[in-house]
Amino acid sequence: MITRRGFVAAFATRPRLRVATFEADVTPPLGTPLCIALVPPGERVDDPLLARGVVLYPAGQKPIVLCAVDWLGIGNTGHDRWREALARAVRTSPDRVAVHTVHQHDAPGDDASANALLEARGLANVIQSESFARKALERVAAAAGNAKPRSVTHLSTGSAVVEGVASNRRILDAQGKFLFQRFTACRANPLCDAPLGVIDPNAKSVGFWNGQQRLATLAYYTTHPMSHYGKGAISADFVGAARAQQEGFTIYFTGAAGNIGAGKFNDGAPANRAVLASRLADGMKRARAAEQRFAVDRIDWRVEPVPLPLRSGGDFAEDAILRAVDNPKLIPRDRSNAARYLAWHRLVKQGRRVDLTALHCGPLTLLHFPGELFVEYQLAAQREAPRQTVALAAYGDYGPMYIGTRAAYEEGGYETGPVSRVGPEVEDVLLSATRRLLQTSSR
Repeated sequence: MITRRGFVAAFATRPRLRVATFEADVTPPLGTPLCIALVPPGERVDDPLLARGVVLYPAGQKPIVLCAVDWLGIGNTGHDRWREALARAVRTSPDRVAVHTVHQHDAPGDDASANALLEARGLANVIQSESFARKALERVAAAAGNAKPRSVTHLSTGSAVVEGVASNRRILDAQGKFLFQRFTACRANPLCDAPLGVIDPNAKSVGFWNGQQRLATLAYYTTHPMSHYGKGAISADFVGAARAQQEGFTIYFTGAAGNIGAGKFNDGAPANRAVLASRLADGMKRARAAEQRFAVDRIDWRVEPVPLPLRSGGDFAEDAILRAVDNPKLIPRDRSNAARYLAWHRLVKQGRRVDLTALHCGPLTLLHFPGELFVEYQLAAQREAPRQTVALAAYGDYGPMYIGTRAAYEEGGYETGPVSRVGPEVEDVLLSATRRLLQTSSR
């Protein structure tokens, strides 16, 4: 065991790692579209939306940025410009920047490419306020660029089971086919109380330390982060409230929650927001209390750019999507959805690859993945590196939206319907890339 004096002596001249924390308010003005036009615009602010992050400065390497934003999604060229702006701010390259959303639904989003398609058709400010999106990004980049780094003497990791929050949203019948959708709020159906199903029950906590002073905490949990939404109130929802109950500077990342929600424990009553927040906050605190410290080892940042396969045929073909974008008989919400699909489709056709990234340090691996990823990918990554603490942040590039397993596409259901813009072959692509990303940690 290394004493505090030993840490200080070892890092007094040449620290292996420094960390800077940053935060910016990204609450939209009233009247701003929320949930990428899927719910009414914001009429009031229940609680502010934040972008929080850390800039890591490993000795002899370019900086690394990890950022979580209280928005629904940041996708396509919107995701590109966030990574590029943060990279410029801290003088690194975009492939060393991980930007994720927490995915609250009473919050805005950023899909610059889809917005451009809509503006060209006279539908400005339907999907987002472009001026606000740019100003918010400027604030976040400025905060990251101005953040002051401090030496890190050691890290810590811990986990704890969260009770009464997460449940699998997909209920299957006896033949293994989709039967019932247990959404974020579930009521008036006996299947709401079906067994938990496949989840990751653990909250994970990562601490950055200078001697005995905690500099920052990264918190990870896997569930859709809504108790209720769509009533015109801007809110960070129960995960934001749970984060606010933690001591010190805490960044919250949503894991692979594409098929996970609070439906078994939540009927959508407003009072349940505080209940869910309390349960999650308790799990986060216990994960932090369970942390074990370790000295900073060599920092390794790995990048796997992967092409994600498009859905094929029928309504997923480009001409069918384009007809929906151009159809004046459709309401603006439906045309804006089609614009997001078209933007993603065209980018993939142009050769777009999505960066999957991993940060390795001693017994810790942090993974960064796109879209509304199914929890099975997170669990597979943990099985691949059983000696590691593996924490995964999903909701990176929101362009592909839901990313299911091969089996799930055969089962049917909401998440593998039109809201998933990738094909079932995506499982082979992601699992192969995951194994390559984890090779360092399994040595």
